[in-house]
Amino acid sequence: MLLKVKIEKNRYKRIDVDPKTTLEEIAKEFQKDRPYRILLARVNGDDRELIDTVEQVVWDTPGDELFVDFLDMRTHSADIMYQRGLSMIYLKAVRDLFDAEAVIDNTLNKGFYTKVRLGRDLSDEDVEKIEARMRQIVADDLPIKRIYMSKKDGIQCWKEEGYERKAGMLENIMDEQFRPVFYELDGYTNYFFGPMVPSTGYIEVFELKKYDERGLLLRFPYHGKPDELPEYVNDRLIYEAFRETHDWLALLKSQYLDDFNKIVKNGGVKELILLSEALHEKKVAEIADEITRRGKRIVLIAGPSSSGKTTFARRLCIQLRVNGLQPLYMGTDDYFVERVDTPKDEEGNYNYEGLDAIDIDLFNSNMNDLLAGKQVDLPEFDFIKGVKHFGRRITSIKDNQPIVIEGIHALNNKLTEQIADEHKYKIYISPLTQMNIDIHNRVPSTDGRMLRRMVRDFKYRNHSAAETIELWPKVRAGENENIFPYTNEANVLFNSNLCYETALLKKYAEPLLKQINPGSPQYSEAQRLLEFLKFYEVIEEEQYVPNNSIMREFIGGSVFTE
Repeated sequence: MLLKVKIEKNRYKRIDVDPKTTLEEIAKEFQKDRPYRILLARVNGDDRELIDTVEQVVWDTPGDELFVDFLDMRTHSADIMYQRGLSMIYLKAVRDLFDAEAVIDNTLNKGFYTKVRLGRDLSDEDVEKIEARMRQIVADDLPIKRIYMSKKDGIQCWKEEGYERKAGMLENIMDEQFRPVFYELDGYTNYFFGPMVPSTGYIEVFELKKYDERGLLLRFPYHGKPDELPEYVNDRLIYEAFRETHDWLALLKSQYLDDFNKIVKNGGVKELILLSEALHEKKVAEIADEITRRGKRIVLIAGPSSSGKTTFARRLCIQLRVNGLQPLYMGTDDYFVERVDTPKDEEGNYNYEGLDAIDIDLFNSNMNDLLAGKQVDLPEFDFIKGVKHFGRRITSIKDNQPIVIEGIHALNNKLTEQIADEHKYKIYISPLTQMNIDIHNRVPSTDGRMLRRMVRDFKYRNHSAAETIELWPKVRAGENENIFPYTNEANVLFNSNLCYETALLKKYAEPLLKQINPGSPQYSEAQRLLEFLKFYEVIEEEQYVPNNSIMREFIGGSVFTE
């Protein structure tokens, strides 16, 4: 049987193989030319596990020819598959050693924050034993077997194991033909959302690190550098934000997806939305109170794409006004250097995301003059002509009047290096997903942000879902360079995630994702997101979403952006 295996961009090698050959066997022939371990195969745009045979792929894949691209951790699908494999090895090790359950809570410090239910605090010796057992499992290169079950059998399996929430998650899927895929590792069986590595030997790089009394960090490589662990940095603000959100979800009775779906099905949507929004508003008010109490004059807000920065900044300004202040709101986009001076990226395109694209001296001069009570001629940037215009915004502020500034580099000290630190208050905003599918399957925060952006791009920028998915790696690369390294510079983190948002976005996102056809480079990612959305009930009652909600920035009807 003939296959075309991708060698490099737009170059394929035609090979003839026996239909019984597995994709793993074929991958070994191409591994020597790859810098990192192959984990996954993309066949005609569809992600396939390496344990699949060519015969199985042909049966499932439309088209006369098979185009195969072997993927390593630098691809998002393979990256999260590596994390699944590592999670299964970790859960197996805990079960072997303590006959206990481990819970994977959230991402933290370039890894997972996880807890072991021992009924006592974790000791250093406990952590050492778990990591040693994990490394032995990896060294043994044990096969991870795929087991298909009917929906009915899957539900029964979980109920017998005492996992009522997992059973409820499967019960919620309306498609009776849905066949959940379980994985078995040396007698340990579990369900994971998405494809799995063929064996434990594929999980070569990881670290287990004690974090607090009952928790530890399961760390893994960053997708840009699959062969090494990233430098350890204590993400204290993210840890505290997740703890706070955990308390919020307990209040909302929505710690896991099955809990949430039951609330939606039982008519509790209105109360859920209003309570979620009230918690957001309370947090915004607390931040405004802190800024007021400390007399901060320069309030800097930054966060990754689709965090809801604009809505948050506007709501913060309102809360500052409640405190008797008159904040001046502005962005940093008006301080771009002239188009002729704008740096370019490797492809020769203008790079507006780099700090070099900002006229830092003018920005700092204007801010210091405003703080000194002077009248300032603020620029307006003309994005068509690529020049700054002056004389249109002659501005001054009062002695206690704060300036609220939103911008990609707001947390980077270099942006405000000429402004005294005593004036500055920095806010990092990001939608950090805490409500997971179950105790072992978390929802990546980046998926939530992509869904937000996908819906907004379609409604307001006439972009298809395929275009949003195609651009996403470049967006994340910019965030990794310009935003994430500076999160610990913030004074506070605002978690802009709302527990109901995926169920609200589902009715918008599903039709867009279904428009992506097999064979499209974005097809596999679309299918992954569609499979993920299957588990969620749909929220139709968007009339309960307030017009100042962060979600209105994406679905429309915002009092701030429309």
